[in-house]
Amino acid sequence: MKNLIKKILRVLLDKRNLSLVSKQDLLKNKLLLGTLLAKQLHTLPIRRFQDAEFSVFSQWGDDGLIQLLVNELKDCPQTFIEFGVENYTEANTRFLLQHNNWRGLIMDGSAENIASIQRDPIHFLYGLIAKQCFITAENINYAIQESGFKGQIGILHIDIDGNDYWVWKSITCVQPWIVIMEYNSIFGSERAITVPYKADFMRTKAHHSNLFFGASLAALCTLAEEKGYAFIGVNSHGNNAFFVRKDVLTPLLSSFVCSVQAGYELAKFKEERTSEGALTFRAPEAALPNLKGLQVFNVLTNSLELL
Repeated sequence: MKNLIKKILRVLLDKRNLSLVSKQDLLKNKLLLGTLLAKQLHTLPIRRFQDAEFSVFSQWGDDGLIQLLVNELKDCPQTFIEFGVENYTEANTRFLLQHNNWRGLIMDGSAENIASIQRDPIHFLYGLIAKQCFITAENINYAIQESGFKGQIGILHIDIDGNDYWVWKSITCVQPWIVIMEYNSIFGSERAITVPYKADFMRTKAHHSNLFFGASLAALCTLAEEKGYAFIGVNSHGNNAFFVRKDVLTPLLSSFVCSVQAGYELAKFKEERTSEGALTFRAPEAALPNLKGLQVFNVLTNSLELL
């Protein structure tokens, strides 16, 4: 697969070709590349979950992981819900929308982002609903149902950089086959912790480092177990965890099921900021002391404790 990617990218990124290619052509080429990669998945021996990774519109290799999952789950409902999408140019469900022709609901707290999506041809060419909503544990079920989604859906993806754990815990109106959750790898693999619930939580205001948000992988796996989901792994860049409902697991997906410790990946990217807002470019493990003393919620003991 890697050799195929390199050959195609050499053609697409050749400077002599770029001047002749419109933005629309570039998007078509991305979809063509993704289509070829998706077809390759059917021919490859997949021994580890991360073997399926490739990126078309996803930030990291999640597009490939999602294609593997929907290929395996033949009767999976072809609907998705994703929130925290910004302007949807980089998102985990966009390739599903355009390649697999799924329909879905996307939500973001920014009116500007949603307006940008609604101006994009993707909004009327596909089965996409774009809704502006600042999501809380209190309003999430109403927001989903108001948009016409309920019951069985294919994928739920939550990436809101804050109350992710609490929002998933609150969702009862849909029963997704696949759940994708952003986790905060800086919280480590041992403690089942999340930021305490605050309806107006904003990562950029919670702590100047921009690292105090979301939940640990252990906390999300604990919630997944309560809701009847199996943890099958994370992407190799260490930010998204994948869960499949236990009643729909296939033999291949069952072989990926693992413990928190076996599946955990520390994030590779460097997001820490100074009190002035500048990136420090320090590795996540070096940035952890910056959060010492902040209050978190332990989902196993149902009590507050310190990082």
